[in-house]
Amino acid sequence: MDKGSPSCLYSPEGFWKLAGDNIPGKSAKYELRPGRGVGKLINMTSTHLSLHIHVIFGTKHQRPVILPEWRSRLHAYLGGVAKTLEVVPEAVGGVADHVHLLLGIHATHRLANMMRDLKRTSSAWVHETFGDRQFEWQDGYGAFSVSASLIETVKNYIARQEEHHAKKGFRDEYLEFLKLSGVEFDEHYLW
Repeated sequence: MDKGSPSCLYSPEGFWKLAGDNIPGKSAKYELRPGRGVGKLINMTSTHLSLHIHVIFGTKHQRPVILPEWRSRLHAYLGGVAKTLEVVPEAVGGVADHVHLLLGIHATHRLANMMRDLKRTSSAWVHETFGDRQFEWQDGYGAFSVSASLIETVKNYIARQEEHHAKKGFRDEYLEFLKLSGVEFDEHYLW
């Protein structure tokens, strides 16, 4: 096999060539330096992340059942559940038919599991605490990545939900999020 051909990259020899000849048992370590080839490797012993997710989900059939008398308690409870899942609740808010959460997550978190646990636990809490056995969250959710530079903007957006929804309903807001984020969807399956 020609060592210069792309197919050699799939052989063990080609793999080690890509890895800078960093073959187990050899003492030298290397790093790829864009435009300058291979140089000495500087070990990075930690993982550094900035993963922030803006999550939106509503009540089943967008029923306005999150009453003002206990809404802030629900938001606090959602934040507490997030903490038990080792997620950082940076902001929690919402109105009668949906909630918004800004969450800081770790690399090992699986979003689907996290959302399942948040929704299941909070539904059970509403059932037990307020006796509303009909309370349910919708099956799905929206999750949108947030740049570190926009965290404060998103926190303010979440904090001002009451004011925001005096002008715009949940459906219009959610459709706007999907469109602005470039998420493909079929509106027939949203509600």
